[in-house]
Amino acid sequence: MKVLGISCSPRRGRTTDGLVGDVLKGVRAETEFVSLSGLRIGPCLGCLGCVPDNLCKVRDDMSGLRDKIVAADALVIGAPNYFDMLNGLAHCFLERLYQFRHREGDILHGKLGVAVGVGGGKPESAVRDIEKFFTYNQIEQVGSVTARGPASCFHCGHGEDCTVGAIHMFFGPGTKITEELVPDLSKQPDAREAARLLGQKLQQHLEHDSGPAMRTS
Repeated sequence: MKVLGISCSPRRGRTTDGLVGDVLKGVRAETEFVSLSGLRIGPCLGCLGCVPDNLCKVRDDMSGLRDKIVAADALVIGAPNYFDMLNGLAHCFLERLYQFRHREGDILHGKLGVAVGVGGGKPESAVRDIEKFFTYNQIEQVGSVTARGPASCFHCGHGEDCTVGAIHMFFGPGTKITEELVPDLSKQPDAREAARLLGQKLQQHLEHDSGPAMRTS
């Protein structure tokens, strides 16, 4: 049994990476973590080149992930919320799962899925969109977990003065950015514990399910 964790955040080593990693820590099966940060993964082009053989013909870094996705019995996919929706990198990655769907393609059918969402205001928005892709690809949803992450406004250098940024939006005018104010996963023990417990739940599902989710080809 193998669980593949994929963080779709462009910011390596931050909240999304950490929360996906916490889910994997609750799993006893073999795990692998992949960060999409720095990878070149474009959107689905709608070229239909994958129709004959369920293989995407777009040449970018998605090609190197295909075998990992196929071999996994479960996927833990994490993404941040940008503008109340998935960030672009996550959406491009999930769009490219279209290559598995043609002519009743069942490569992803029955795999298990966990959605991980991060956001300054509405981390559940990312979970909502990830779960839609799970449904389209007949991936069985085991659960989800969310945590707060720091909006870029905390670190851009203008967050305290910008009247249209996240600091003013979430905390009001005149707010000063302090270490205590900046969201960090280390300050969210409940979220981290929920992630580990969700990993344990995923492990139980893997052990119980001896059907389609156990396919590795």
